[in-house]
Amino acid sequence: MKLGTHKLIFFIFTLFISIETFADTIEGKFVELQILDKITARVETIIINVNESAKFESLQIEVYACYKTPPEKIPENFVLLKIYDQTNFESKNLIYQGWMISSSPAITPLEHPIYDLWLKSCKI
Repeated sequence: MKLGTHKLIFFIFTLFISIETFADTIEGKFVELQILDKITARVETIIINVNESAKFESLQIEVYACYKTPPEKIPENFVLLKIYDQTNFESKNLIYQGWMISSSPAITPLEHPIYDLWLKSCKI
């Protein structure tokens, strides 16, 4: 076989493998988050519905989207959220905005002096 034929076979093989790896995600209905209070060493689990918000101490957490991989794939959860820190009645500071991933909390961490927050799961 010629070199061009090998490249074509390799391209087709790679194309079929890459199509299999991008499975459809499942949209979740609510999110399970864990919050650590660094001062008291208390860990709390809170559940928030998608498109709703919840308050924990001085944090205001808004959830916009939640996705998880199908059961036959490697388990992974993704959540899109905004977190505000409301230290007084007049000011509300945005301290986090973006996607949080359950398997890699160190990639997209919440940087706060009092609280650590991470995604446990996205529930259907």
